[in-house]
Amino acid sequence: MSERKYEKYVVSEMRGPQADPERVASYAKIGKRILWIDEDIIPGATQINFSWYLHPTLGITTSHTHDYDEFIGFMGSDSENPTDLGGEVEFWLEDEKYVINKSTIFFAPQGMNHCPLKLIRVDRPIFHFTAVNGGKYAIKPAK
Repeated sequence: MSERKYEKYVVSEMRGPQADPERVASYAKIGKRILWIDEDIIPGATQINFSWYLHPTLGITTSHTHDYDEFIGFMGSDSENPTDLGGEVEFWLEDEKYVINKSTIFFAPQGMNHCPLKLIRVDRPIFHFTAVNGGKYAIKPAK
């Protein structure tokens, strides 16, 4: 069977470095990754990550920054009430702590310190995503 013309732009399974068993085991402390895309998987693509958060955890314990903008989203999984997060998440932008219990998207402009991230309560799976307008996800220590 021949390859379809645009098949190279379709990602429906975990590929790239995030499919590495060691990284999967490490990330399992935070959640379960669903899909990952970056410029290594599709040349020219921005980096996007999709995950499920399934249980309370300290998550990411240190603040960091990036050389690009980042969107960080937390979405509830109740189709009857999609704004209800089904849990409680603590997330920091610079020196401001946000505790959310409804579906939320954070925007961290280039150079802004963000995190720690703490999953305080998880009553049902929380869909999480990050999207950056760079081809690779690269963390820099907080300023």
